[in-house]
Amino acid sequence: MSRLNTVFNNDVSRLVWETKYRYSSKEDKEESILQSWRRVANHLASVEKSHSDWPEHFYTILNDFRFLPGGRILAGAGLPQQLTLFNCFVMGEIEDSIDGIFDALKESALTMQQGGGVGCDFSNLRPKGTHTRRVGSIASGPVSFMHIWDSMCATLLSTGVRRGAMMATLRCDHPDIEQFIQAKRNPDQLRHFNLSVLVTDAFMEAVKNDHDWPLVFPVKHLCGDDSGEILQRFWHSQHELENCKVIKVIRARQLWDKIIQASYDYAEPGVLFIDQINRSNNLNWCEHISATNPCGEIPLPAYGACNLGSINLTRFVSEPYNALAKLDFEGIIETAAIATRLMDNVVDVSHFPMSAQQQQAQATRRLGLGITGLADTLLMLGLQYGSETARHLAAEVMQCICHTAYRTSIKLAKEKGSFPLLNKEKFLATPFIKNMPEDIQQGIRDYGIRNSHLTAIAPTGTISLLANNISSGIEPVFESSFQRRVLINETEYATYNISDYACHLWQEKFGQDSLPGQFITAQQLPPVEHLKMQAAIQPYIDNAISKTINIPCDYDFTAYQDVYQQAYELGLKGCTTFRPNPVTGSILSVDKETSHCCGLERETD
Repeated sequence: MSRLNTVFNNDVSRLVWETKYRYSSKEDKEESILQSWRRVANHLASVEKSHSDWPEHFYTILNDFRFLPGGRILAGAGLPQQLTLFNCFVMGEIEDSIDGIFDALKESALTMQQGGGVGCDFSNLRPKGTHTRRVGSIASGPVSFMHIWDSMCATLLSTGVRRGAMMATLRCDHPDIEQFIQAKRNPDQLRHFNLSVLVTDAFMEAVKNDHDWPLVFPVKHLCGDDSGEILQRFWHSQHELENCKVIKVIRARQLWDKIIQASYDYAEPGVLFIDQINRSNNLNWCEHISATNPCGEIPLPAYGACNLGSINLTRFVSEPYNALAKLDFEGIIETAAIATRLMDNVVDVSHFPMSAQQQQAQATRRLGLGITGLADTLLMLGLQYGSETARHLAAEVMQCICHTAYRTSIKLAKEKGSFPLLNKEKFLATPFIKNMPEDIQQGIRDYGIRNSHLTAIAPTGTISLLANNISSGIEPVFESSFQRRVLINETEYATYNISDYACHLWQEKFGQDSLPGQFITAQQLPPVEHLKMQAAIQPYIDNAISKTINIPCDYDFTAYQDVYQQAYELGLKGCTTFRPNPVTGSILSVDKETSHCCGLERETD
């Protein structure tokens, strides 16, 4: 049997390669995924001053799906077209004027035209009903302009552009926050957006104490109207207070309940704990973050970009389903070191939709190295996902990858130079770096560091399906087998019967009707166990984690309210849940799949 025929163990994984990642033109076509890996390896090694060995090193980790680069890298590296290899971007600040709004729309369109997902913070737009400055008309509010973004995305998709999601954020103290919370109640509206509320520590404290919560907007954007109560808030910057007019006052707990009820009823909005995000940012002295990429794993400043890759843990399990089963930590360390260098090279070879995005990427050299196949790996090692032992192992793996990535980045800085925005004293004073081992801190003092950020957990939906349907990111296994609807071109779907990788391996060994005793589905797992796994890994993630907490349809609403509170108390940077509902349906079932931001086929990975 040829190597080509043994790479994929199912038809849908092969189809994903053929339709999404295989290079094909009138003159040339890749005959196997081995050629795709070779193309990527050679192109990313081309920037090395002495790169005779690096093509082979890069190929080695790509081979057999050991390392899964972000989808844009696998699809675009080494192609003759000028493509971006970055999956997602956060756009610049939307200026509160017609010119500013449509300039921002244009920038988002140009970015999505090249296949990048975008995140946009709409908090700078005046609330609905306030007077505009120039022509004396009435502002229609941020949600109304979100519909224009949504139409733009739909129009681009109709032209054959690769699908890319959008994220919209709004501050929890913006006067239109209640309208934002309800914006996706209609199943026909804003379907190209994921929504997240920017929740502050002050708001959570007000919720806890059942205090009033003023909804405000900067006076300078309200035609100079400083009548009424004025409060000072950090708005455009976390370092400079601004005078803000109180537009409305609501009970904090009432607003919080509206957020939770909406997420319970139709799975949105999600919540971003924005103060935690900014406080723990390695560049908190020079950046203000108010948005993330569409799936939430990379909080970014204006024009920031995410460069993603994941180590496939299933390839490092020896003797699966055996008393001798173990994880190859040395192999993981070696792969993490090579992957860090490979991803750093992406910054130098990629094209960008806009020069501002290139400048931001090259100034910080942000990376997001993470893991995928965690749930399958735990199964193969005989561990149940929700157990303390499983969480301990996951944390140990992520710590190993994180510290390896940082040590590699220090070596790269010694060889190639640090990222341009590095201020060693301020960088070393940030919370994440202060918790690093002393040798890493000393290495930064001595040599600097190549990348401002190094770790993230992406959803990896499509690339995990490519790798023979391993479990996605750090998510539990959704189901042992199911029907999967796959987009094979811009308008046509095909449906396949497919099995989870680890379950398929078990059934090959022990029979088609059996499942390992430690097997548990995402729906069977109590929500708190989802949170505990996310919290176990968070200390080793300097960006953030894309994680969907699956909620049973009949889950008690009072218990559901506690999920978000627990997420905040655990120090997480965000929380996204999904409960099957009439608006969005189900993520996956044995006979049905819907297109949803929390679905397994997330095009931004």
